Amino acid sequence: MLKPFIPGRPHWWQWLTVLSVDAPLVALVWQALFARLLDVELFWYQSASLGLAVWVIYMADRWIEGWRLSYETVLTQRHFFPIRWRWPVFWTGLVAALVAAWVAVAKLSGREWAAHAVLAVPTLTYLLSHQFVHRSHPSRVPKELCIAVLFALGTALEPALVKLRPVWDRSGFLAALSSHQLDALWVPLGLFALLCLANVGLIAVWESDVDTQHGQTSIALQLSGKVRLIRAFPWLLVPLGFWAALGGSGEMGRLAGSCVVLSASLMGALDWLEPRIGREAARALVDVTLLTPIAALFFL
Repeated sequence: MLKPFIPGRPHWWQWLTVLSVDAPLVALVWQALFARLLDVELFWYQSASLGLAVWVIYMADRWIEGWRLSYETVLTQRHFFPIRWRWPVFWTGLVAALVAAWVAVAKLSGREWAAHAVLAVPTLTYLLSHQFVHRSHPSRVPKELCIAVLFALGTALEPALVKLRPVWDRSGFLAALSSHQLDALWVPLGLFALLCLANVGLIAVWESDVDTQHGQTSIALQLSGKVRLIRAFPWLLVPLGFWAALGGSGEMGRLAGSCVVLSASLMGALDWLEPRIGREAARALVDVTLLTPIAALFFL
């Protein structure tokens, strides 16, 4: 029998989600996979910048959401947490943002600064639009689509920048680098973005009642007639993963495709189990399904 939802009393297996740690973990393992696919080495500060940025953005989104809610209306532990601990969360987030800024100033190059600034514009636009301007607009761009694209691009950004770093040839002249060095990344990056979309799409389906009570629209509410397609979407990614793994694109396709097949299959199975285990358990586990690069990085 499923236990009732009690605000402020999360199960032990919910803490990764409650503390917004699951999303940074997913970003870091996929960043490591992209770095391996591109055969580049990342420094600690490049990974630290990504992890801190993702955590701050996710916690800020939930903090803003929590500001609009109350103890009586909130329906998730991850939104209750920033309501109950509003100012400790705020100051912790501010410190994390300052640390991320210090790391960026001290370690990142001007080219990296420019690339991060370009990606920051649509990210901040998303927060402004979906939390304030178009929060409940029925025709807004689905927030899940924005999250999937921005998350995937942010995860692959540093590996791509390192791959395109200018180098000097033997004669001392700057060697020109062309975009063909990143051509092989587009398929893995696209598949990861689709995985992210499947992830947040399932969450939207499971939490339709939550979004309704929280006064927030979602892809499941905007496309209410397409819920079956959203639930089938992870299974549609399985053949795409096999195509990438077996398509003759070498280690890059094999590793990325294997991760997609495994993550999509786990996601689809979790959706099948959701009515039995409940939306809270499914929500806590759904990001874990995206951690499959750990196996690829260590065992393949």
